[in-house]
Amino acid sequence: MSEPWGQPLIRAEDAPLRLSGEPIFHVQGLTRRYGGVLAVDHLDLTVYPGELFGFLGPNGAGKTTTIRMASGLLRPTAGSIRIFGKDPYRSPVEVKRVIGVAPDEPPLYDRLTGRETLEFVGRVHDLPSREAAGRAEDLLGWLELDGAGSSRVGEYSMGMKKKLSLACVLIHKPRLMFLDEPFSGIDPVGVKRIKDHLGSLVRDGATVFFSSHVMELVERFCTRMAVIHGGKLLALGTVEEVRTGAGLGGGATLEEAFVKLVGAEARGEVASWMVP
Repeated sequence: MSEPWGQPLIRAEDAPLRLSGEPIFHVQGLTRRYGGVLAVDHLDLTVYPGELFGFLGPNGAGKTTTIRMASGLLRPTAGSIRIFGKDPYRSPVEVKRVIGVAPDEPPLYDRLTGRETLEFVGRVHDLPSREAAGRAEDLLGWLELDGAGSSRVGEYSMGMKKKLSLACVLIHKPRLMFLDEPFSGIDPVGVKRIKDHLGSLVRDGATVFFSSHVMELVERFCTRMAVIHGGKLLALGTVEEVRTGAGLGGGATLEEAFVKLVGAEARGEVASWMVP
């Protein structure tokens, strides 16, 4: 089966680390409050072209809130956001043309078919009808959804919805992708296929910013990463730099560094009745 639009796949681990040029995505002092709860606390991040940037944190750390603010879906309480030098709230149309967003819970129309969904998204991004239809077929086949292309999205499993959501991101070939837990619920073959293609796109100059709880995947897949907890930035850099920041040696895994950074070990006690 050919890949979308004939692009060859390159192993994600071969993607180079290129921290040069103007930042593609930059937030400074980014803050979001929900009533008395400080969900994101004066966050500073800079992402450069051609990065596979991992965004890590325990549940409730502020990852989804950050992605929603960065992609223009949620207004920050304070701080600034720049995507390709533009504010997503002052220049929403220009920013949305060059980004793609796949939320953790895909906001899809249950009454549309998978094919109709992709063609609709393609038309929203100003693709001609024939091109939108052709890309929709390519993506359905590539993600092994072609057998369900005529089925309503409401009949899809969660994994199928995640694949369709990613296809909606890819159809207009954005230069920056925000992906919130993009691999959850997807089978291993699908994960490998998607991971390799994202690596290929990055090799070609695109940028991927994604959250994940799968430490092994992030450790092997990402060029750099950030770890947040309680809305605060705890660590930023390569795997080696995150290990060093956690006070661990080179033999430690990213999972061990993550656990030490967020202090999970101190809260790991179990009640007496839970002990065998």
